[in-house]
Amino acid sequence: METLEEKEHVLRVLKGVDTALKREDYVEIKNLSNKVIHNASIIQDPDVISVAVIIYALSKLIERENYKNYKDWKKFYKNYLKGIDNAIIALEKDNINNFRNEIRAIRELIQSLSGSLRNFIAEVFRKAEINKASRIYEHGISMEKTARILGISVWELAEYAGRTGISDVNLAVTMPIRERIKIAEEVWG
Repeated sequence: METLEEKEHVLRVLKGVDTALKREDYVEIKNLSNKVIHNASIIQDPDVISVAVIIYALSKLIERENYKNYKDWKKFYKNYLKGIDNAIIALEKDNINNFRNEIRAIRELIQSLSGSLRNFIAEVFRKAEINKASRIYEHGISMEKTARILGISVWELAEYAGRTGISDVNLAVTMPIRERIKIAEEVWG
């Protein structure tokens, strides 16, 4: 967390996630993730980006009801929520190291799983990283830097951006000449 303002923003978002979780409102959780990634694109803080990834992954997990049928799901989900609560507490106490440890612990929860559930959740996290990378790239950060920040390959990001149309910007479209002349006259009098 580079600034106090960013810490307060992440804290508000995490509290919003906590509230949305009680309603199992995965759409609101996705929206909160997008708010975090918008700010993260500006400051490029890895801690903030990690928060966006875990929030987005969480929204995808609760969106898909089938995960609840796996034997380790309840324990995993309970520990995930406890990690978010602990991250909130750490930020409230201005303990950035504990906050980072909680975010890392949430990501490491996958390692405690076995079998299919582990594979499914690992895939959700991987897709969340790629999705959030595409959002950062969409905000104008280079593809290479974005991939490096999120620990994905440039190839993965390029493939995703190509499929979603994020990189489809028509650079040949310019302002009509009359509008450019009008602006130039206003500027130069």
